[in-house]
Amino acid sequence: MTTKSRIEWTESTWNPVVGCTKLSAGCKHCYAETMARRLQAMGTPGYEQGFRKVRTLPNRLDEPLKRSKPTVYFVNSMSDLFHTQIPESFIDRVFDVMCRCPQHTFQVLTKRAERLLDYAFERRIPKHIWLGVSVENKRHGVPRIDFLRQVPAAIRFLSVEPLLEDVGELDLTDIHWVIVGGESGAGARPMKEAWVRNVQRQCEEQSVQFFFKQWGAFNANGEHHSKKANGRIMDGRTWDGMPAYG
Repeated sequence: MTTKSRIEWTESTWNPVVGCTKLSAGCKHCYAETMARRLQAMGTPGYEQGFRKVRTLPNRLDEPLKRSKPTVYFVNSMSDLFHTQIPESFIDRVFDVMCRCPQHTFQVLTKRAERLLDYAFERRIPKHIWLGVSVENKRHGVPRIDFLRQVPAAIRFLSVEPLLEDVGELDLTDIHWVIVGGESGAGARPMKEAWVRNVQRQCEEQSVQFFFKQWGAFNANGEHHSKKANGRIMDGRTWDGMPAYG
C-alpha cells in the first residue's frame, strides 16, 4: 500500500512485500515490527499473519504506476526487498515497476547487502532508483558498505540508523548520501553526539551529502525525552543534505 510517509527523507512508502526476520543489532527494536503488530490488531490487509511471516503482495505492485505526480518512494519500509525468502522472480517484478516509472524516485534500503550486489551486479539500474544499506555498528553495518560501492547505481546511500556506536573511520568512496539517526521507542539505546559528529565530519571531508534524521529517545546531552521533544537540530540547524532527485 502506498502511504504518505512521516520519514523525513522520503515522501511516500510502497510495500509490495511485508514481514521480515531479525538479522543484526539494528533489528533489536525494529519499528516496522511494532507497526505491523498494530496494523494486525486493526485488521489491516496484508498483516493478517503478523510481521515474521514474509509475504509478497502482487496486488500492490501497480501502485506507483497509478500515480503520475513525481513522488519519492521508500520501497518496502515494512520489509527488506532482498530478504532470502523473497523469490528473485518477485524482485524482478518490483524492479520492472520501478523502471516503468521514471517520473518517481525509488529508495531501496537493505541489510542484505550481499544479495543486493548479487542481484544488481550485471543489471542496468536506472538513475531514479537509489540503492542503500543500513549501517548501525562496526561489526554488522560497516562491512555492508564495501558490497554497496560495487553496485552499479547512480545513487548509493547509507542509513546509519539506529547509530549504536562510534563507527570509526569510513571509506565513503562512491557513496553519495548518508542518513544518521538515533533509536526511538520502547527500549531505545542511546546515541552519543560524538558518534554523529564523527560521521558528519567524514561526509564533509569526502564530499558526501549528510542528512541528520533525529536524535531519537536521547538528546545530545544523553537525557531521555520523547523523539519529538529531542527533535533533529544540531548546532542550531537541521542537516538536510540529499542528492538531486531523478
